[in-house]
Amino acid sequence: MASAAQNSPKAPPIVYTIAGSDSGGGAGIQADLHAIKAMGGHGCSAIAALTAQNSVGVTAVHAPPIEFLRAQLDALVSDLFPRGIKIGMLGTKEVANLVGEVLKEIKEKSNDSSRVWVVLDPVMISTSGSKLIDDDAVDAIIKNVFPYADVVTPNKFEAEALLGRKLKTPEDVQKGAQDILAMGCKGVLIKGGHTLIDENDATSELKATITYAQDYLLTNEELPKEEDRRLCDSASGIWLRTKRWDTENTHGTGCTLSSAFATALALGEAKRQDESSKEGATSSIYLSDACCLAKAYVSAGIQQGVQLGAGPGPVVQTTFPSSYEHFPSIIAEPTSDLPAFPPMKAFSAEKSDDDGIPVLGRILPIVDTVDWIRKLAESPGVEDIQLRIKDETDASKIAERVQACQDICAKEGVRLWINDYWEAAVQAGCFGVHVGQEDLLKCKNAGGLEKLREKGMALGISTHSYGELAAAIGIKPSYISLGPIFATSSKKVGFDPQGLGILSKWRDLIPPSIPFVTIGGINTIEAAISNKQAGSDCIAVIGAVTKAENLPERIQQLNEAML
Repeated sequence: MASAAQNSPKAPPIVYTIAGSDSGGGAGIQADLHAIKAMGGHGCSAIAALTAQNSVGVTAVHAPPIEFLRAQLDALVSDLFPRGIKIGMLGTKEVANLVGEVLKEIKEKSNDSSRVWVVLDPVMISTSGSKLIDDDAVDAIIKNVFPYADVVTPNKFEAEALLGRKLKTPEDVQKGAQDILAMGCKGVLIKGGHTLIDENDATSELKATITYAQDYLLTNEELPKEEDRRLCDSASGIWLRTKRWDTENTHGTGCTLSSAFATALALGEAKRQDESSKEGATSSIYLSDACCLAKAYVSAGIQQGVQLGAGPGPVVQTTFPSSYEHFPSIIAEPTSDLPAFPPMKAFSAEKSDDDGIPVLGRILPIVDTVDWIRKLAESPGVEDIQLRIKDETDASKIAERVQACQDICAKEGVRLWINDYWEAAVQAGCFGVHVGQEDLLKCKNAGGLEKLREKGMALGISTHSYGELAAAIGIKPSYISLGPIFATSSKKVGFDPQGLGILSKWRDLIPPSIPFVTIGGINTIEAAISNKQAGSDCIAVIGAVTKAENLPERIQQLNEAML
């Protein structure tokens, strides 16, 4: 007989909030616990400050005895060891010193294979502009808490207070992030809810971004090897953009975001430690991914915020991010808005005969030879084919193969997508290019994205993690793909299988105007049907067609499965 423990659901990761109490219920510990729960964690609290406040403002602040704060933390650490910690208001020097001591002890008890993530929201100034803590407390936080913080999340005003100078331009923000990193933390997110446009001398370029809320994330993590770098690497610095909601009901945004941030990091760590339930995108949550999820969570809460008292209302505590409206994009330039690549429609989308937008096929076969391109191009039911060349490195021979395949596809009226080799695709006049995240950055740095736009060519982008998804959305491609859905041997990938649950989440987070392609281990009709039911618009297939005994029959079956 199975034990109760074997039949019980997986325990959620434990996340501490060490912060102040908001008697009005919209921020502080109260908001933190709601956000931690909504994001999938179990919240534990240690109250470091008590405030008397309502929606109008803070009227008094009280720090509990240090001995009592220590007792709260000792009780938690001895029994409920954390995966993540959110730190909020630390009202006095003594409180900051104690929290630093406890963080040191917790870090020493953990190890690199089971990390405890720490997110510090440096609560220093109230929404109304009132100073909440004195300079001694700020100095103690920098000296004793910053060294243990994986990321610090100041808003614009708090960043200015830490730096002792104004931040007026995106370049100021980027330099400010570097200088805050130099204070000893491992990462910094300067939040853009307080827009740079508020500055009297804001440029016309800045004023053009008034409809966006933009944040800047920078970490001191070691950059990957040059060939492995991606647009979403936080060590390079990334700008995140969401829609700016026109509302004053934003009380608790900083507390909510930092708690969601810490919980997302804890979710990723918990999945990586559990060999029995690794799950692609969740197991791959690191700083940039967690930041995207936290920003999406707080954006949804801001949109739904309501006024409760005489002052601004609190953000609403919602659910794990599930809407493209709130999920951020990672952008290259915070003062510009790049044009989209040529759009495509999913086969399942509402059809309009006069809009001229091509419809992506229900299946996207991926092959590597001219012979296979010919077989597929001549087969009824194939609208799109991807050529993935992995057995050749000579540029002239690659270009020759691409041209031969394009000639075949042009004759048969089939769209040809070239994996990675965008220069050869441009030269041959192919319909589109598909790139992974590493090749996306290489293509961008070489001017390839501009060249593809100039030629009117389509672009598909692979994604595996939440940060990669945000980067892909920022490029505005013709389609976005996710993989591997199931385990696969056709390509070596550095990600665990995503599963159908992540597939469904991806469909919700991708704008509905962008077709969604899934790939990886879709070798049977049953697998194709399950992908379609979970939200896929098109399946990319390899062995399902190359190993088929009857190719025309298999193509028909796969197309029918995707109806």
